[in-house]
Amino acid sequence: MRPLAASVVVAWVFASCPAIAQQSTGPPEAAPAIDAVSWVRIDGRPVIGLRGIPTYPAQRRVAEVQSRILAVANDPAIAPAAIQVVPRPASADVVAGSRAIVSALEADATAEGIQREVLAEAYARQIRRAIETYRHERSASYLRASGVSAGAATVAFVAALWLVSMLMRRFRRFAEARYKTHVHDVAIQSFRIVNAAQIWSGVTAVLRWSSWLAVGIVTYIYVEYVLSLFPWTREFSQHLLQAVLDPLQTMAGAIWQKLPDVIFIAVLYFIVRYLLRLTRLFFDSVGSGKIAFRNFYPDWAAPTYRGVRVLIVLIAVVIAYPHIPGSQSEAFKGLSILVGLMISIGSSSFVANMIAGYALTYRRAFATGEWIELGGTYGEVMQTRMQVTHLRTPKNEEVIIPNSTILTSPVTNYSKLARERGLILHTSVGIGYETPWRQVEAMLLMAAQRTQHAAREPPPFVLQRNLGNFAVEYELNVYCNDASFRARALSELHRNILDVFNEYGVQIMTPAYETDPKQPKVVGNEHWFSPPAQPPDTGSLIRDLQTGARSHT
Repeated sequence: MRPLAASVVVAWVFASCPAIAQQSTGPPEAAPAIDAVSWVRIDGRPVIGLRGIPTYPAQRRVAEVQSRILAVANDPAIAPAAIQVVPRPASADVVAGSRAIVSALEADATAEGIQREVLAEAYARQIRRAIETYRHERSASYLRASGVSAGAATVAFVAALWLVSMLMRRFRRFAEARYKTHVHDVAIQSFRIVNAAQIWSGVTAVLRWSSWLAVGIVTYIYVEYVLSLFPWTREFSQHLLQAVLDPLQTMAGAIWQKLPDVIFIAVLYFIVRYLLRLTRLFFDSVGSGKIAFRNFYPDWAAPTYRGVRVLIVLIAVVIAYPHIPGSQSEAFKGLSILVGLMISIGSSSFVANMIAGYALTYRRAFATGEWIELGGTYGEVMQTRMQVTHLRTPKNEEVIIPNSTILTSPVTNYSKLARERGLILHTSVGIGYETPWRQVEAMLLMAAQRTQHAAREPPPFVLQRNLGNFAVEYELNVYCNDASFRARALSELHRNILDVFNEYGVQIMTPAYETDPKQPKVVGNEHWFSPPAQPPDTGSLIRDLQTGARSHT
C-alpha cells in the first residue's frame, strides 16, 4: 500500500503545485510559509514548486535550487539514479551524491498536509526526469532532428506565405470583378456624403489588413514552433505570445475602463468628419457658383472653408479633451502647457501672415492672374495662400512675398480697372520751344495710332506737364485693355515715337539740354535700316498693321 499511496500523493502534489523545499542550511523550519508558489524551471518547463518565508523569499530559494539542478545536469559524472532522498532529524533532503539540491522541512510538509519524506520523494522524481530531459535535448541526435524540423518548418512557412499572398490577390480580383460595380455613392440629393471610390477604398483596406493579419498569424506559429525545438530558446517561445498579448491586454484594460469616453470620442470623430465633408461640399458649391449669396464672392469660398474647418476642429478638440484617457494626469497637463508655449513663441509670424492672408482675401486687393506692383516688384499673381503670395515677373521669375509684408505696403493693381476702363500707359518727351505744340501733339497721337496694343477707344490724349527752362514736357497717354501687355505696349510706343519724330525731323531733347547742336539729333529715313538692320517687307508690314487695327476695333 505504501508505494501506491506515495504515487497518489506525488501526483496530487504536482497537480496542485503546492511543493515547498528548502536547503538544509536555510532559515528556521518553524517559520510559516507565506509566499505564493514559485516554480523552478529548466528550459522553460516547470520542475518543482517552492514557497518562501519572511527571511527566505521564494524567488531566492527558486534561484538557488535551479542553479543546483543545472550544476548536476551539466555534470555527466552524476547519473540521475544517484539522486536520492536522505532523511534527517529536521528535514528530508534531496541529494546527488555529496551535493545537496533541495530540502523538504517539517513546515513545508505541514503546509501541504503530507509527510516530508513523501514530499522529498516527489521532488527527487521530478528532478531526475528534468535532468534526463535536459541531457537528452542537448545530445547530437536530438539537435540534428531539431535542425531538420526547423528546416522543414521554414519551407512550410515560405509556402504558407506564398499561399496567403496568392489567395488574397485572387480574392481581391474576384471581389473587384464581382462587387465593385455594385458600390455607389451615398448622397443626399446633390450632396455626396461618401463617394463610391472611398467606400471601395475602405473595402480594399479591410482586405489588406486581413492579409497582414494572416501573415502575422503564420509568422507567429512558425517562430513559436522553431524556438520550441531548441532547449536554449524554448522558454522564450513559451512567453512569445504573452509578450505580444500583455501590452494589448494592458491597453484593452485601460480602454475598457475608459470605454464610455472612447465611445464618445469615436462618435464625435465621425460627426466632425462628416460635418467637415458637408462643409467642404457646401463651399465647393459656393466657389463653383452653384450656390450664390449677395455680397459674397466665389473666390472667398476656399479661404472661408479653411477658417471654418479650423474652427470646427478646435471646437471638437475642446469638447473631446475631458474625455481623452489620461488628460487629467499631471504629465498630460505639462505636455499641453509645453506645446502651447512652443506654439505661442514660435508662431507669431505664422499667425501674422495668416491673419494678413485672410485680410487680403476679403479686401480683394488682387486676384490670381492680375498684374500688380508691390514694393518695387512687378508681376502676375500666380497663387495666393494664407501665408504667402506668389508673383511671376515678366522675366519669368517667381517671387514669394509674405502676406504680412503685403498688408503693410501699398499695392498697385494694373489689371482690376483695365478690364472695365482700360489701363492708361504714359510716357514723356521734352521738345524745344521752337517746335509748335500742335505739331508735337499730332506726332505723339500718330505714334499712339501705330501702336498695336494701344486701344482705339477711349482715344489717346496728350498733356503738357511742364514748361521747363529749355524744353516743354509732353506726356502721351494711351489706353491698354490688357495689363499683361503693359511692358510690350510701352516698348512699342517708344519705338513709334522715335520713328515719327525722325520722320518729321523734330529733335527730342530729353533727358537734358544745354545748347543747340550744329545738326539736329535726328535720324533720317535713309539711315533707318543701316546694317545690320534689315528693311521689312512692305506688303507684310501693311497686312500686320491692318490685322492689328481690326483686332482693336
